[in-house]
Amino acid sequence: MNHTQQNHQDPPNMSLKKRLDWITTAVPFAIIFFLCLGFLFLPDASKQVLSGIRTFLGEEFGTLYLAAGLGIFLFSIYLAFSKYGSIRLGKPGEKPLYSDFAWGSMMFTSGLAADILFYSLCEWILYAQDPHLESMGSIQDWSGTYPLFHWGPIPWSFYLVLAVAFGFMLHVRGGRKQKYSEACRPILGAWTDKLPGRIIDLLAVVALLAGTATTFSLATPLMSQIAADLIGIENSHFITITILVVTCIVYTVSVVRGMHGVMKLASSCVYLFFALLAYVLLFGGETRYIIETGFSSIGNLIQNFIGLSTFTDPLRETSFPQNWTIFYWAYWMVWCVASPFFIGNISRGRTVRQTVLGGYIFGLGGTFISFIILGNYSLGLQVFGKLDVMGIYSASSLYATIIAVIRTLPLAPMVLILLALTMIAFYATSFDAIALVASSYSYRELKNDEEPHIGIKVFWSVMLILLPIVLVFSDNSMENLQTVSIIAAFPVAFIILLIIASFLKDAKSYMKKDDKP
Repeated sequence: MNHTQQNHQDPPNMSLKKRLDWITTAVPFAIIFFLCLGFLFLPDASKQVLSGIRTFLGEEFGTLYLAAGLGIFLFSIYLAFSKYGSIRLGKPGEKPLYSDFAWGSMMFTSGLAADILFYSLCEWILYAQDPHLESMGSIQDWSGTYPLFHWGPIPWSFYLVLAVAFGFMLHVRGGRKQKYSEACRPILGAWTDKLPGRIIDLLAVVALLAGTATTFSLATPLMSQIAADLIGIENSHFITITILVVTCIVYTVSVVRGMHGVMKLASSCVYLFFALLAYVLLFGGETRYIIETGFSSIGNLIQNFIGLSTFTDPLRETSFPQNWTIFYWAYWMVWCVASPFFIGNISRGRTVRQTVLGGYIFGLGGTFISFIILGNYSLGLQVFGKLDVMGIYSASSLYATIIAVIRTLPLAPMVLILLALTMIAFYATSFDAIALVASSYSYRELKNDEEPHIGIKVFWSVMLILLPIVLVFSDNSMENLQTVSIIAAFPVAFIILLIIASFLKDAKSYMKKDDKP
C-alpha cells in the first residue's frame, strides 16, 4: 500500500484555524521566547550551560558527526549512479518545473545565506595560526584547502540526499505533510501521526531556528560594519538591528509573493554575487595567484579528502576537528531542516541522478568559486606583504579586518556597497525558503503544490528574526553560536539517518512495483 494513502485530506473549505498544527507552531515559539529571555537576562549562566553541553557532545560524540558526514556523501554518489538514480521526482516523463539556471540559482542561494561571503573573505584567517595547520605544512597549502573541505562535497551531500528523499515523498508518493516526520513514514508507519512524529517535527523546527540565529548573528555585524564605515559613524547595535529589520522586510515581501518572488530574488542574488567575484578577480591585481592557489587547493582536497574526513585528533593535540569540522557538519545539519525541502520542492520533474549531480555542479561550483576568489585575494595580500591581514585581525575585530581587505580594491566604497547588497540578497533568498518551509510545518496537512497562508508566512518571517536581534545584545561570540548549532544538530543527525533509511525502503518498493509487467 502507498504509505500516503493513510493520510486523510482536509476539506477545501476547512478554516485556517482548524488546518494549523498548533503544537508545532506554539512550542518552538515558546522555546525561542525563553531562549531570548535567557540570553538577555542570564547571559553568563546561559553561556555556561551551553558550553557544558557542547563540550560533552563534541568530546564524546564527535566521531558520530564525522562518520555521518562521510557516510552520507558516499551514499549520495551511490544514489546518483545506482538504479535509484533513474527515478523521476514527479510523474513519468514529467518535464522539470524550472529551467536549469532558475533551479540552480534558487538551490544555491537558498542553501548558503550570506555566510558564504562572510566566510569566503575571512575563513583562512581563522585557521592561519591554528597549530594543526602548522603541523600539516604551510599556510599557503592548507588555509585555502580547509574552506573548500568545510563547504564542499560532504555538507552539500546533506542537502542533496535529503532533497531527493523529500522530492520523492512530495512528487512521487504525493505526501500531504511537508515535514520531517512524513519522510519517516515508511519506517514509523502509524507512529508518524503520534508522539514520535510530533517529537521529530518539534526537534526539526527548533534546529531550524537555531541555524537561522547562528547565520544571522555571524554575518550581520559585517553588514553593520560596512554601513558604519560608509557613513563615517561609529558602529552600534542600532545599525545592526536596522539591517536585520530591513532584511526581514525584504524577504517577507518576497515570500508573500510566493515562488515567483523567490525565483526573481534568487536570480538577482546570483547576478550580484558573480558581479562581485568578477570585479575582485579582474581588478584586484591578484588574478594569477588566485587561480593558481585555487587550482592547487582543489588538488590538495581531492588528494587528502578521506584523511580530512576521518581526522578526529584522538590525543586532542589541537582539537581542530572539534572546533571546526564538527561545527560545520552540525551547522549544515541544522540547515537541513529547510533547504533540502525547498530544493526537493523545486526539483520536480528531475531525476534523482539529475538532482544529485546537478546539485553538486551548481552548489560546489558557486561555493568553490567564491572561496577561491575572495579567500585567495585576501590571502595574497598577506603572503605578498601588501597588507598585514593577520596583524589587523590581532589588533581589531574580524569584521574590521574584512573591511580593510576590501579597502585595498579599486573603487572600494562601490565594492562595499555591492558586498552589502549581495549579502542582503543572499539573506533574503535563503530566508524566503526557510519561511516557506517553516510555514508548512504549521499545517497539519499541505499539498505539495499549495502555499501556506500569507499570515502564517509573515508570522514565521518575524519569528526567524527575533533570536538574532536578541543575540545582538548578548555575548554572541563565534564560540557561543557554534555551540547552538552543535547542540541542535545532535538529534537531527539521527533523524536524517532515519529519513534516508525510510527513502530507501520506499524507493525499493516503488521500483519493484514499477518493474512488474
